Amino acid sequence: MKIAFYAPLKPLDHPVPSGDRKMARQLVAALRAGGHTVDIACDLRMHAATPHDAGRLDQARREADAIIARWQRQGGAGADLWFSYHPYYKAPDVVGPIICRHFGIAYVTAEASYAGKRDGDAWQASQALVIDAIGLARVNFCLTPGDAEGLARIAAADRLVMLAPFIETTGGGGVKARRLHAPVRLVSVAMMRPGVKVQSYRFLAVALARLGAPDWHLTVVGDGPAMAEVRQAFAGLGPDRVGFSGELAPEAVKTLLGDSDIFVWPGFGEAYGLAYLEAQAAGLPAVALHTHGVPSVVCHGKTGLLVKDAAPDAFAAAIARIARDPALYGKFSRQARRFVAEERSLKAAAAILDRHLAPLTARQATA
Repeated sequence: MKIAFYAPLKPLDHPVPSGDRKMARQLVAALRAGGHTVDIACDLRMHAATPHDAGRLDQARREADAIIARWQRQGGAGADLWFSYHPYYKAPDVVGPIICRHFGIAYVTAEASYAGKRDGDAWQASQALVIDAIGLARVNFCLTPGDAEGLARIAAADRLVMLAPFIETTGGGGVKARRLHAPVRLVSVAMMRPGVKVQSYRFLAVALARLGAPDWHLTVVGDGPAMAEVRQAFAGLGPDRVGFSGELAPEAVKTLLGDSDIFVWPGFGEAYGLAYLEAQAAGLPAVALHTHGVPSVVCHGKTGLLVKDAAPDAFAAAIARIARDPALYGKFSRQARRFVAEERSLKAAAAILDRHLAPLTARQATA
């Protein structure tokens, strides 16, 4: 089928890398892997730090009118369905519902979210648009149980489908785990932004200050406006313990992961974190906090360890447990590779997407 794709939070060609941009690109890749034609139908960014004003919403409606006019000049609906990624109160999809209602085509969302507390605050108008879109959607793909729980308050259960976070992988899941290096090579990959990212970096620095034997070294991958704060957080550990690589290209990150041992990232505020999956695909057990969406991408006791209490001592103990036990490390490493290759691959996601999208156009054809 032909799919019109739209990411109102951040266009796929946005210059600033992020998990949202990566997930949007991977959804497009998964749809195409399923044999569908995907057109990036709109690049209007709707994300706003403060409530949307009438002018901004009118701009989105004019964009919808322009797409409708263009499709009509081309002979009718330009797609079989509209696929909207991550609409929520700060980035509602105004365009898609207008177009779907005009042409009578199916509307679908992925990672839509609903926060009930926004129903009566300054974001109420944008929230109403999100509620309308979720209600219109034939399918709402939920990437985490938390998202599904929120949407269940306003959408029918038969329109909610779990689509666990996934990544594009290469190779199989049966590759043997590597041996631990000496010193143990720890790695983290994350943007350096104020807020929860800096909170995670500071927490990690405190935890590592309490990590004793075996000897270790951390490589920090990332860049951003909070670089100075992050460097300051690790300053007390010394350059022999912590190295900063800056932002790396995807292939360079993959190479670094392949040369590392354990992925360490607390994950405050993470919706899920694709970096965890990328690390596990390389055979790295992950150590993180049991918080937000992290349990959706790290299997405690199978592909790594999740620390329930946000205590630096407990986090350090979890790292030490893996680093001091080669047998446990090998088990986690093998299982991490297998988990991503078999359950969180592009191929697996493509199958789920196709299974739930195909009936939409079939019903439309017989309507």
